[in-house]
Amino acid sequence: MMQVDVLILGAGAAGMMAAIEAARRGRRVLVIDHAKAPGEKIRISGGGRCNFTNVHASPKHFLSDNPGFCISALKRYTAADFTALVERYGIAYHEKALGQLFCDGSAKEIVAMLLSEMRDAGAELRLETSVERIEKTEDGFSVVLVHPARGSEPVTARSLVIATGGKSIPKMGATGFGYDVARQFGLAVTETRPGLVPLTLDPPTLERLAPLSGVSIEAVVSHGRTRFAEALLFTHRGLSGPAMLQISSFWKEGDEIAVSLLPSIDVFDALRKARAANGRQALQTALAALLPKRLAQLVAEGGTMGLAARPPGSNLADQSDKVLKAVADAIGSWCFKPAGSEGYRTAEVTLGGVDTNALHSRTMEAKGVAGLYFIGEVVDVTGWLGGYNFQWAWSSGWSAGQAA
Repeated sequence: MMQVDVLILGAGAAGMMAAIEAARRGRRVLVIDHAKAPGEKIRISGGGRCNFTNVHASPKHFLSDNPGFCISALKRYTAADFTALVERYGIAYHEKALGQLFCDGSAKEIVAMLLSEMRDAGAELRLETSVERIEKTEDGFSVVLVHPARGSEPVTARSLVIATGGKSIPKMGATGFGYDVARQFGLAVTETRPGLVPLTLDPPTLERLAPLSGVSIEAVVSHGRTRFAEALLFTHRGLSGPAMLQISSFWKEGDEIAVSLLPSIDVFDALRKARAANGRQALQTALAALLPKRLAQLVAEGGTMGLAARPPGSNLADQSDKVLKAVADAIGSWCFKPAGSEGYRTAEVTLGGVDTNALHSRTMEAKGVAGLYFIGEVVDVTGWLGGYNFQWAWSSGWSAGQAA
């Protein structure tokens, strides 16, 4: 029977970070994952360049039923701390809009860095290994591991760290395993749902907007008092792009979303000036000076995007101030109810998870089960789009690694 001090289930961002820190403390650490390669979400993130953190990361960028839970971990291991590690390995990176840090090269450099740190610290990694059974013992935990070639193998561990992530992107092996472990030991799990996910539209709306598939435009997307000013993308299923992904984490079925397509422009004033300068100009042409061509055409045709009917005539001279105001309002305040989301299949994260009221915020240890830790996405802490979820993985993994 193999004996270790710390057994970590999950070789993703949080799991590898916890392994590094625990092993540095002289703990014998074993990390297992059912995947064929470690850090698969890291590898595909950011278009293959990994948005590994955000310079502005703070508690206000995270959603949870217990908003204050993430404060301790984020303060103890910051975006600057992880960036310093990236710099120490000579990994070139750049800052994009809104404080997002990306690798200049490949996300594989981040995975390689973490694996190197694990090896240097003495942590062991086993892949294509799953868990058959977990039991609590007087001194820790007894876990039966299963590998296709080695078969079943019992392992005892003083500490057990659950870093198995959420349900998002099941084709990469994501499951609700971590929630099952939490429930096994009496920990509550808050409602889970897809987050940072494209939203879908009802068939009639989708049919009307079909010509816009592939069109992208800067917009302000709102849900109640929450607003995001980023790009919006029309797709053959509905709406995507950073702005829509952000708002999806706040949206719930039946809620309405408001979109302002030209938030920095007084569209009514621009159309009136265009009419005064050249009344013979077509409304569609005037709109095309402000909007992508296909979108301008759809708005000019009316009957969609909040515009009740096609404007009279085709030229600007045919349009009254009332009509131009209606067109401007359709562009600046389009309200709709999404039919749903694309689900875990394309969701970048899972909202909800292990109830933070059952965990110690400084160590991520379960309050009622000594030696049991939950970190990363499996916990009810979800960041905005833009590197925040990776920072939570680094911070929560680091915190557990100091105690496990």
